[in-house]
Amino acid sequence: MIKAILNEKHEVIPEPDIMKWGTWFESADRIVKQETIGNKRISTVFLGLDHSFCFDSIFGGKQLWFETMVFLIGSYQDEYMDRYATWDEAVIGHERIVEMVKSKIL
Repeated sequence: MIKAILNEKHEVIPEPDIMKWGTWFESADRIVKQETIGNKRISTVFLGLDHSFCFDSIFGGKQLWFETMVFLIGSYQDEYMDRYATWDEAVIGHERIVEMVKSKIL
């Protein structure tokens, strides 16, 4: 699995050294955005691992480094998930999902 870290500009930087990656991952602030609306928590984070699992990149797709999830507060159940290639896409995706929750689509 491909590992990466973020630089100060929120750019994804591949990190093949597992020890360097683990040290960074352990203390990094990987939160893009988080908020609560009603009984739902919307969380967007940098995953540190390519969640396209290489299949998308083999066929010309994007590596997926960021994820937004919607959780029902008080439950382990997630209600929605989406993934993105860049920090900027993650911010836009987070806002789109927030609007979906506010509109009661989710």
